Amino acid sequence: MLQVNFLRQNREIAKQKLAIKHFGNPDLVDTAIEIDDERKQLQAAFDETQAKVNAASKEIGGLMAKGEQDKATALKNEVADWKKQLDPLKIKMGEVETKLQNTLVQFPNLPHDLVPLGKTPEENVLVKEAGAKPNLHSGALPHWELIKKHNLVDFETGAKITGSGFPLYIGKGAKFQRALVQYFLDFNIAAGYTEYIPPFMVNEASAFATGQLPDKEGQMYHATADNFYLIPTAEVPVTNIFRDVILKDSDLPIQMTAYSPCFRREAGSFGKEVRGLNRVHQFEKVEVIQLVHPDKSDEVLDEMVTHVEKLLISLGLPYRILRLCGGDMGFASAITYDFEVYSAAQAMWLEVSSVSNFQAYQTYRMKCRFKDAEGKTQFAHSLNGSSLALPRIFAAIVENYQTENGIALPEVLQSYFGATHLV
Repeated sequence: MLQVNFLRQNREIAKQKLAIKHFGNPDLVDTAIEIDDERKQLQAAFDETQAKVNAASKEIGGLMAKGEQDKATALKNEVADWKKQLDPLKIKMGEVETKLQNTLVQFPNLPHDLVPLGKTPEENVLVKEAGAKPNLHSGALPHWELIKKHNLVDFETGAKITGSGFPLYIGKGAKFQRALVQYFLDFNIAAGYTEYIPPFMVNEASAFATGQLPDKEGQMYHATADNFYLIPTAEVPVTNIFRDVILKDSDLPIQMTAYSPCFRREAGSFGKEVRGLNRVHQFEKVEVIQLVHPDKSDEVLDEMVTHVEKLLISLGLPYRILRLCGGDMGFASAITYDFEVYSAAQAMWLEVSSVSNFQAYQTYRMKCRFKDAEGKTQFAHSLNGSSLALPRIFAAIVENYQTENGIALPEVLQSYFGATHLV
């Protein structure tokens, strides 16, 4: 969440950066400042009145000691009148504070200076493309036909059990999914990340802290009886481990990794790009999250991008890295790099990871702070990335590694799966 003091000190810069994100109401910056002006005026009136009460109360004691009962009684009446003014002021201050917070949560995070202009995915900037695209045999199939042919994933039974977009993994398909999760976790742990297994539902405070609430896109599943939300990513519960925590400078950076199922209501439009595992309501993902010193977050972002790139290289998949334009970025992100792998049988690129720096947007919401070397309290910066999202990795591997004699496996996965071939 943006801080009103920042908006006040950088009014025009904030409007310019909001325009890069195609925020539709830049005048809301002025509105927020006006509401904060009203809040300050009410606070000043409250403090002034309270000061009068405190000073008069001391004076009454002195008058009583001197035996000046009439003056003391008159002053008591004035104090009573002032006290009557305090409660309405306090109520009004609460209303205005709520109004201010409701206004501030409407702002997305401001984009980093490196974020390119643009509104659509086609305007994202290609940073790098690497890896050889495979030449498949003449009878090659897209993954949704391969997984049906080899009984790896059953979409029809998943739909019967729950609904469309909830796949059922079977036999070797389930084992391969488990192998991917274990390899990704081991890869992250070897790089210094500590593994967590978080709750897969969160409360409202947690969802608010990382920017999922208010849920403008309607992507979260809501368990209304308990007011819990099924997580869209492990980022939400893992980042919230440090909600309302004051860290020490020496605690940073904090590196965390977690596997979780992920739940998202929006499953896209019809067409080839959403067939099979390309887009589902429930999927598995391994996430990396860091909390870092503000001076280090740009450097750490680059390190996390390199980390995910090495993971994709180890899988032998052709990939590309995109820096997202302002209009294609997430609400809470200051800068995002997307990773896509090439799906040979579909002849299309599939997004498998987003690596983002949220700067202090999330940590301000969740009050995650640290004391620096001078004892000053600052907000940490938060970053996260998919390392990796499984459905499209699953799809790309079975498509790109298919042969006339079965589906081979990347060498790094063979020991995890216990065989050189999936089927």
